[in-house]
Amino acid sequence: MQPVSIRKWQLRNEQPEPSQITTLASKLGIDKLTAKILLLRGITTAEQGIEFLQAKLSALPDPALLPDMDVACQRLELALLQNEKIVVHGDYDVDGITGCTLLVEMLRRMGGLVEYHIPLRLKDGYGLSAAAIKQAKVDGCSLIVSVDCGVSATAEAELAAELGLDLIITDHHQPPEYLPVCVALVNPHLPANKFPWRDLSGVGVAFFLLVGLRRQLRNSNYFGAIKEPDLRQGLDLVALGTIADIVPLGGVNRILVRSGLQLLDSGLRPGVAALKRVAKVKEVTSGVVGFRIAPRLNAAGRLEDAALGVKLLLGDAPDDITPLAELLDGFNHERQKIEQQTLIEAIAMVEAQEPAERFTLVLASENWHSGVIGIVASRLVERYHRPTVMIALKDGVGKGSARSIRGFDLYQALKESSVPLAGYGGHAMAAGLSLTVDNLADFVAVFEQVAAEQLSPAALVPVSLHDGETSLADLSLSLLRQFAKLNPYGAGNPQPVFISRNCRAYAPRILADKHIKFDLEQNGVMVGCIAFGKAERFDQLNGEIDVLYRPEINSWLGKESVQLQVLDFRSAG
Repeated sequence: MQPVSIRKWQLRNEQPEPSQITTLASKLGIDKLTAKILLLRGITTAEQGIEFLQAKLSALPDPALLPDMDVACQRLELALLQNEKIVVHGDYDVDGITGCTLLVEMLRRMGGLVEYHIPLRLKDGYGLSAAAIKQAKVDGCSLIVSVDCGVSATAEAELAAELGLDLIITDHHQPPEYLPVCVALVNPHLPANKFPWRDLSGVGVAFFLLVGLRRQLRNSNYFGAIKEPDLRQGLDLVALGTIADIVPLGGVNRILVRSGLQLLDSGLRPGVAALKRVAKVKEVTSGVVGFRIAPRLNAAGRLEDAALGVKLLLGDAPDDITPLAELLDGFNHERQKIEQQTLIEAIAMVEAQEPAERFTLVLASENWHSGVIGIVASRLVERYHRPTVMIALKDGVGKGSARSIRGFDLYQALKESSVPLAGYGGHAMAAGLSLTVDNLADFVAVFEQVAAEQLSPAALVPVSLHDGETSLADLSLSLLRQFAKLNPYGAGNPQPVFISRNCRAYAPRILADKHIKFDLEQNGVMVGCIAFGKAERFDQLNGEIDVLYRPEINSWLGKESVQLQVLDFRSAG
């Protein structure tokens, strides 16, 4: 099998009527092109536009609309009043790390006696840990609060009950058919949910738990000797976990992340400031979080102990924080090396297969580290555009990470392929699984069958979504500054992408053996371009071309100019 070489360019949504564009632009006081971008993202009214552009915290929904929220808050209030020992059980990814940090920090500020546990990826695996529950009993805890895990933990919930421990589960993963029995199960995907935005991250659910608890404590006149915490100070953690978990950055998530990014940029949290230093970050954007800050936190959980990330984010002593940040940076470099070697091996396995078309890729090896296979699965999806499962084998057992393509619900597909599996869980686009080696061949066959029934050959052609055609002459600095109001960009709110046709490339040159830098001309207007990772297509920059790109502002030596990040190009026509 060879990498995909052709991409379909497709308008992001149905083409808006000119009158719609004009009306929305007039009511919001924005450029027509900006109005078109909003319309293509489903923002059709001035009220929606104002809410989107302002993204005020006051517009956040009532946390009581989440299932079991009132019960969870009442139990936490009781624990605070009776000085019960609480343990927060997180997860080893950035969402779980930040959610755990947020709950520990704010519950302590509310006077709670709070400890935390983060499972070891290689030893404990995903989800609530039976060993951690037993240890909580030994340590004298009476209440466990999970974050970013637990919705599938029926056996672990039974164990907690047997040991006399109360359990509050907060999670955002898809619920299975049978739910754990516990004091409260707070998850926006449950049927009882009335919360208007279901696509919260794990740390997002934890934040609303704290908002609900604070209101409960206010109503009980709890705050007096104990100062009421400002929950806004935890929004940097919410933004970090929400961006890292790649949940849609619309609605509630947009409001949380927009405020949280400002805190991240300020670096008021010592641990974040230390991460910014080792990552050489000057300005924090959603892209910087996703590609430079979050991977360093993730690296701890992938290769070592994710609890180091919690310790860093909770810390305030420079002598402790700086070495921790440098340690995580070192883990990240090591992770990159392991990931690259795994990718090379996986590509060799795929391209050694028969050329017959398959709808899925399922690869397994005893050489692979389970901490990096999810990242490599994402790389393979980019390269081959097929639902991909990477499985790390050890002692006859496989731990898998899966990534999907648009239009293929991975969680549902695993549900339909679950007979050979020991366990599975996740979302539509990303999931995890476990199985025995003896069942691997059966899973490969049934997973392929499920995909073949749901996907057509056309679905295996990747689609690049865009916001329409425009001319280079329309791309002014003032317009791009207006686009900045659409931030933060990410899943569910992509950076604007346009097509310009009948252009010519001038003075192309290869940078670092990977990228192409050139000037693009259209009707006498010239704009600088950078095409990352496109060096092998250098010879295709001939004659008239159509170009797919993201327009950006390039700052160099105090001077700003329009620059295009070229995503794709082809011969004009």
